Amino acid sequence: MPSSRRPTYKTGSRRPPPERAAGGASDVISASKTDSGPGVRPAGAGTPDRQQDNVLSFPEPKAKRRKRILLSTVGIITGVVAAIVLAAVYSPVLALRTVTVEGTKLLSAEQVQSALAPLQGRPLPQISDEDVNALLQPLVQVKAVATQARPPATLAVRITERVPVAMLKQGEAFQLVDADGVQLSTATDSTAVALPVIDAGDGAPVPELFHAVTAVLGALPADVLAKLSDASAKSADAVELKLVDGQTVVWGNAGEKELKARVLAALLKVPADPKNPVKIYDVSVPRHPVTR
Repeated sequence: MPSSRRPTYKTGSRRPPPERAAGGASDVISASKTDSGPGVRPAGAGTPDRQQDNVLSFPEPKAKRRKRILLSTVGIITGVVAAIVLAAVYSPVLALRTVTVEGTKLLSAEQVQSALAPLQGRPLPQISDEDVNALLQPLVQVKAVATQARPPATLAVRITERVPVAMLKQGEAFQLVDADGVQLSTATDSTAVALPVIDAGDGAPVPELFHAVTAVLGALPADVLAKLSDASAKSADAVELKLVDGQTVVWGNAGEKELKARVLAALLKVPADPKNPVKIYDVSVPRHPVTR
């Protein structure tokens, strides 16, 4: 049977309980377990090294991983494409060696090829339409140009030439001109081309009258132009045409020239009446043409 008697201590020799001891570790009895269970924090767990040991690593989110992979792939593809483009732009394999020419009548293919000779040896990707236009600018017969690169070494050039509408006579010389008045070539006589003659006399033509006539001639179809012998204008509102058969066409001003051209073409297709031949075709008011 345990005793109920309490222990007694002598005065001056009373030792404080272990939990109140002011001494060091030698007065404290402690116990620890190296393999701590859940919820038990081992001694020294508050130090940075031990905190590092207890950090849990979570897997990277799928969306973030997909984005990272996508960005990497795009970067690689961009680099490869840039390398291919640079190789194509500067590769001597694509250097120009052949120029083909289409659409020329007034010019020869050799003239165009000669004008484009400075482009020889340049890689096709480096040749622009502006480069071609600049080199062909001295050829006044060229109105427009279209180009197409045909690897590995051919440039196809499609020429749209200016369309001659009249022969400009100055003294004894004849100049082939288009609707804008651009002089395209020379001719020895008026019969060299089936086009009407604009007689400017010995001097230069009056610009206002000259452009009024060429604007009218530019609106006429080729088969009507071939039936004209000459064209003149006393003023910008009084353009007249002469047919090779001797008839006169009173045109008036350059207004509604497309409609007037259609009306004149229709009148010329009407069978001639030997008993009542037409001497004048008046299309100055195209909705009410007159023949007499």
